Amino acid sequence: MGDARTSQDVAALVARRLAERQGEFAVIGLARSGIAAVRLLRAAGLSVYASDTSKAEAVRSAGAMLERDGASVELEIHNVQRIAHCSVLVVSPGIPPTAPPIRAALSAGVPVVSEVEVGLRLLPALRYIAVTGTNGKTTTTALIGHLLRALGHEAADVGNIGTPVSELALMKTPPTWAALELSSFQLHDTPGIMPDVGVITTLSPDHLDRYGSVADYYADKKRLFANAEVSSRWVTTADSADVDALVAGIPGQWHRFSVHRTDVDGYYHRGSGMLHVFGEPLVARDTFALAGDHNVANALAALLAVMAADPLHRIPSARALLAKAIGTFGALPHRLEPVVDRYEILWLNDSKATNIDSTTVALASMSRPTIVLLGGRHKGESYTALVPELLRTAKAVLAYGEAGALITGDLEAPLHGRVSVEHCASDSFEQVMTRARALAVAGDVVLLSPACSSYDMFNNYEERGREFARLASVIA
Repeated sequence: MGDARTSQDVAALVARRLAERQGEFAVIGLARSGIAAVRLLRAAGLSVYASDTSKAEAVRSAGAMLERDGASVELEIHNVQRIAHCSVLVVSPGIPPTAPPIRAALSAGVPVVSEVEVGLRLLPALRYIAVTGTNGKTTTTALIGHLLRALGHEAADVGNIGTPVSELALMKTPPTWAALELSSFQLHDTPGIMPDVGVITTLSPDHLDRYGSVADYYADKKRLFANAEVSSRWVTTADSADVDALVAGIPGQWHRFSVHRTDVDGYYHRGSGMLHVFGEPLVARDTFALAGDHNVANALAALLAVMAADPLHRIPSARALLAKAIGTFGALPHRLEPVVDRYEILWLNDSKATNIDSTTVALASMSRPTIVLLGGRHKGESYTALVPELLRTAKAVLAYGEAGALITGDLEAPLHGRVSVEHCASDSFEQVMTRARALAVAGDVVLLSPACSSYDMFNNYEERGREFARLASVIA
């Protein structure tokens, strides 16, 4: 905010203006979350102005639908003067805080919030476990939802995982529980966040194309704890000094997990091969299908969060249900997802790996010679951090897209010719895939783990992953 209001002040002001049904709410950005916010606000009887600068046909169709719902819609422009006089501004996470409509709202003292904030305020009975972190948050969120449903709860996976919170509020009978994934962008504008349990999976530099520094990025992650109380319940990794520093001094009941230590509430006992949670072995590691220690950490985080959320989730019968449910959870799309295994060549879609740390984790999971596809739109980090794992497992790197030259420049010298690095300068994604197939032999893995955003060639990482899977099925 441009004034001295605290997060609690902003949350209370938004709640009051929602309750009073006075003034016009503005929503900027008409992708899925923006559409859901407009529909929910209109269903609640509020006057709504919605805008989007896009010319895309999908946005035009959405605008026409929202007009039929009674919203005032403008496309290809944001009316900054109108926004500066609105009651509350609801922003898409893709719109940076420096955007003119947001600056205008803040200068005028208008509270700026996310769709998540609006949805939560209009779902006062919802119990939810909120998950953030640099990597692992989507898998952990999906696991939490899976475990809650295994315990017999009606539970939805919402937030950054794909389904807006506001869509739950539009249901005739909303679920009683939600697993809520929160990006740093969403947390920036969700001042009223107060989960039954809050989770941080990992922290490492990311989104430096949007944030001025790593400290600024971490500060938005810390907003998960804006309303922390002595009775709050939190789950964090014990394997990160950055996480330890971030949460130091925050009140609440803390439960930590580790894949290296055993003096915590959730840990992996390598000698017995068991995952221990709250003082007892719960489930064997080999019943959990996802590869890598990072997924063991995700499982421990999810189990701790669900079991900490309610005392009934820790009784013997509940523990048995949770142990069984861990064994039925499969890989998520675009997260080390096997898409083709033909002629003893495995094609893995890890398109969700949009930063260096996530790709490092993917490489650490490889046990076969790997052809690595790196590229897309650069996000501000050096690619040299990938060198140790590339030297261990890679036979070739194909660098493509806008970041291709940067990747090649960062990796050629430190890989010392032990791993070939090819800059696919003008190649289409199909040509990159064809080159990967030409290099691959029986026993190899072709891994798409880009360490970059997708926006140079694709609309999002999901589209990139689907195209990888489609081409692999043809080329392999």
